Amino acid sequence: MRYARLIWANLMRRKGRTLLTVLSVAVALFLFAALRSVVTALAAAGEVGSESRLVSRSAIGITFPLPEAHARRIDALDGVASVSWANWFGGVYVNPQNFFAQFAVVADTYFPMYPEVQIPPEQLEAFEGERTAAIVGQGLMERFGWRVGQTVTLQGTIFPGDWDFTIRGVYVPEDPSFGDEAFYFHYEYLYERTNRNVTPGWFILRLDNPSEAAAMSARIDQVFENSSAPTKTETEKAFNAGFVTMWGNVGFLVRAIGTAVFFAILLVAANTMMMAARERTHEVAVMKTIGFGDRLLSGLVMIEAVLITMLGGAIGIFGARAALGGNEMLSSLLPGYAVEWSTVALGFAIALALGLASGLVPAWQAARLSVVDALRKVA
Repeated sequence: MRYARLIWANLMRRKGRTLLTVLSVAVALFLFAALRSVVTALAAAGEVGSESRLVSRSAIGITFPLPEAHARRIDALDGVASVSWANWFGGVYVNPQNFFAQFAVVADTYFPMYPEVQIPPEQLEAFEGERTAAIVGQGLMERFGWRVGQTVTLQGTIFPGDWDFTIRGVYVPEDPSFGDEAFYFHYEYLYERTNRNVTPGWFILRLDNPSEAAAMSARIDQVFENSSAPTKTETEKAFNAGFVTMWGNVGFLVRAIGTAVFFAILLVAANTMMMAARERTHEVAVMKTIGFGDRLLSGLVMIEAVLITMLGGAIGIFGARAALGGNEMLSSLLPGYAVEWSTVALGFAIALALGLASGLVPAWQAARLSVVDALRKVA
């Protein structure tokens, strides 16, 4: 602490330069935290799902529906406890920017498969008893200020027209990665409004024995192998992970961007410290003359560099955590999106590494500086 005032005076010698360096580090670490949080959210989403639930979709692609008759044949297989199905709706609420997932589901079989989704029993009962009812995630309710009993109108895109729904229930997931911004309504309502021209988008089935998931998946696909609508069946976790891979190799992209940003900011910080060291050459010579040791002088330079990068890192990382933690658009696209504490810790480690790397050369120069040569330059 006895040298704190000296370090502070050195930092404030060129306030503008110090401020710009701090802000450069802050912006870099903000971007790092934002991008890495996408990776962690995608990884968490890929882990959502149960090994005891299988998802069977069209082997051609997720956008191709399947015959409803498939459900009866799947349900008849030994080892299948229950079968349900769902469809993607793709409606718009007020304007296209208000994106959230909407699913038409078979209420009496779908929700019992998901005990991790908490719905008050009386609300679930009200939902099941009304054809135009909907169950909505708590996050979506808060996002739009909806209330139970309110009528919401969605504009159909895949299924044209105005669709009126009455909110009868609110669900809360046990795992944030499951997402609390989805909209569920009755498949029967969709079926009737489309003049019975819709069929299931995918089937969900629960197994008696989760250890038979691989064998059951192969067995189901074999049943429909030569039909007009072949299937691809996998565990729910693998199905969710498949959606994650549609984003591409995001991890590689983040690492590449992060590496480029690291070296760019390293050069900025190193240049700042080199300029500061050159400006204080005569001061370092005088300090050596009055008894300051090489280790002490190099340590002071290193501390100065680390303080700059750590301050910038703190601003950037906690700024990202505050600004992005409750972002509605990000949370609707990536359920569970947040700047996790592991990202915060890694960000501070990067800031520390930046400080040590940028201060290394100036510290070494300060330590090996010859008093006579430095005073001769000043003279």
